[in-house]
Amino acid sequence: MHRLKAQIIAGVLAAGLVVSGSPFAVSASSVTEELPAAGAARILNEGKSATVIRAEKIKATGKVDATDVMTVTTAAMEATEKATDSGVITISDTEESTQEETDIETSTETPSAGAGDYAVETDGDQSHKTSSHIAAPETEKEESTVSADDLSMLSAGAGSEETASEKDEGEMDLVKAVTEAESDETEDFSNLVVANVSDFVYVRTEPSEDAEPAGKLYKDSVGEALEEAQDGWIKIKSGNTEGYVNLEYVFTGDQAVSKAKEVGRRSAKVITTTLYVRQSPSTEAEVVGLVPMDDILTVEEETDLDWVKVSIEEGDGYVSTDYVKVYTEFVHAESKSEEEARLKKEEEERRAAARAAEEAAARNRRNNSGKNNGKGNGGGGGGKGNSGGGGGYVARGSGNGSSVANYALQFVGNPYVYGGSSLTNGTDCSGFVMSVYRNFGVSLPHSSGGDRGVGYAVSGGLANAQAGDIVCYSGHVGIYIGGGQIVHASTAKTGIKVSNANYRTPVAVRRIF
Repeated sequence: MHRLKAQIIAGVLAAGLVVSGSPFAVSASSVTEELPAAGAARILNEGKSATVIRAEKIKATGKVDATDVMTVTTAAMEATEKATDSGVITISDTEESTQEETDIETSTETPSAGAGDYAVETDGDQSHKTSSHIAAPETEKEESTVSADDLSMLSAGAGSEETASEKDEGEMDLVKAVTEAESDETEDFSNLVVANVSDFVYVRTEPSEDAEPAGKLYKDSVGEALEEAQDGWIKIKSGNTEGYVNLEYVFTGDQAVSKAKEVGRRSAKVITTTLYVRQSPSTEAEVVGLVPMDDILTVEEETDLDWVKVSIEEGDGYVSTDYVKVYTEFVHAESKSEEEARLKKEEEERRAAARAAEEAAARNRRNNSGKNNGKGNGGGGGGKGNSGGGGGYVARGSGNGSSVANYALQFVGNPYVYGGSSLTNGTDCSGFVMSVYRNFGVSLPHSSGGDRGVGYAVSGGLANAQAGDIVCYSGHVGIYIGGGQIVHASTAKTGIKVSNANYRTPVAVRRIF
């Protein structure tokens, strides 16, 4: 039903029936009232139309509101009838349209740690989150899945200075986002194939063992079947790789559905500046912890209340799906060109990191010549412990990775501060990793989600980890020191400490050196 409505809107928009003067259009000034501060700033600074901004928001959240879609559809149909009656495709400012505009109400709420699950920061202060509420037509209400400003954003920009082609492109982009979001509401695994190998199987350009490889489908990687299986081969698309795979090495049908659910990881990407994780699925519940924008959390449980249970360093808790994008993560095939580019990039990064480490080590030796090494060096100094590692811990192994781990161990016992990056005065988990590696001339993101993509993947995960490797968890990150242990900025209660690396399930292990 949702898809049908989106198709109706798409057809109407394609015919040019949403035009300047529509009762559902909003002025540029009202956009700043209907979008959070970040969205309004993007419109002003990047010159984007409201429809493009709205499309981006829908793509991020994956949510569209069935009631709003119906409202837009109804308005478009009315516009069509008027155009037919008058012979002119336009909507004039009549008393009726004025009345329609009065149905649009805007309200402003101020977020607080006790009630809101969002925080849009502007110059260090929390700005207001705003929302618009639009009167729905007298139809049976369906389950809501999109925010109310979708409606006004759909025809926003009409009457602005953007060209007709720019407006049409923005509107069609929004419709596409609406349609794709609706399609993603219920994931369908029935057409998937899953690799059934211990390492990898080649995806080939033709259904033959003699054909050139197009890429590699690794263990537990997932692809989509493009054609029915024939003569022992099946054509698939996985990531950017398209080609044929021998049926002996993949699961299909019911087996693939079952396997996909097993190997896929339900994840939630944070799409608000600061996300509150709560003890129970309610905005009145106590806050367990805070998670920054773009972090990726592992979903432990999904409820029928628009909340999901997630795992963070402070423990499990609940987050509202209004502020996260929930999806299933799969490993996909790697094309031949992607593999070549990755290997080249990894080698370049290894060499660059090694050079940076050598330069940083030489610089530190000069700076600390004649000083007591027990006081720490770089990163502000004053760290606890000694050059052999904090609290008596010493990293195992040798080389730059071991140097990184031993440097990090100096700060065991120092405080944890959310959003911080000071190794002595307080840092959070990703700030800790970032600041430690900065001492070795390596720039990393201040984001545990971002750390999942730095350096290169360690095949086999913890089993093959070396000192200095970055170990990523759901909403958390630490540095491997060897012997099955990590050093990390844990929580406000425990500060920087050493833990067993498998105290939680890692989602990635990345190597810089």
